[in-house]
Amino acid sequence: MTTQTEREIRILLIDDHVIVRAGLKLVIESRSGLVVVGEAGDGEQALELAKQTSPDIILLDLDLGDTSGLDLLPELLSIVPEAKVIILTGLKDLEVHRQAVRLGAMGVVMKEKAVEVVINAVERVSAGEVWLDPRLTASLLSDFTRGNRPAKVDPEAGKIAALSKREREVVELVGEGLKNKEIAERLFISEITVRHHLTSIFEKLDLSDRIELMLYAYRHGLAKAPQ
Repeated sequence: MTTQTEREIRILLIDDHVIVRAGLKLVIESRSGLVVVGEAGDGEQALELAKQTSPDIILLDLDLGDTSGLDLLPELLSIVPEAKVIILTGLKDLEVHRQAVRLGAMGVVMKEKAVEVVINAVERVSAGEVWLDPRLTASLLSDFTRGNRPAKVDPEAGKIAALSKREREVVELVGEGLKNKEIAERLFISEITVRHHLTSIFEKLDLSDRIELMLYAYRHGLAKAPQ
């Protein structure tokens, strides 16, 4: 059971298949701390429910029949900017996945994966992490660096110099793909301390999320990019 000090993760399901939604809801609500606050089968219903329920996590199918999930994504985030969107899709097109992330998605899960993967993605993204295939991360890094030659003087040097030694260690471990719990274990600190460090790092580097931090770290030599 969820304790009084824990907060339930509120989830909005958006998929045009009733059976898919029913199955996801059954499995999600079997896990303590997760609750489905709404189900939508089309874009109009999804926007209305997002406004009514203020979910923490939105599970969004990219193919909604007459509506594209990519078109719906920015509208959802304009209504509930604090929500985190996880794309649930059967499309294996990497370019589509990249576009979804550029539009604000914090995770991409293939429908062929086990339902347990969806649960893990929800919990990790809710905790402030990202859920991406390593190939997608490498592709995003390529987008980020393509056409940008290293400057003789790095304009970001001042920001980087403001990082403490511990914050540099956290950045490096984020770049390795470690989650908050794993970083805490590696550095012998609490997860709360890790989150505090990340908040400070985001502020100092003028970044907004973990994906941006990973790409920033690779570009500026704060972490090794995936091969």
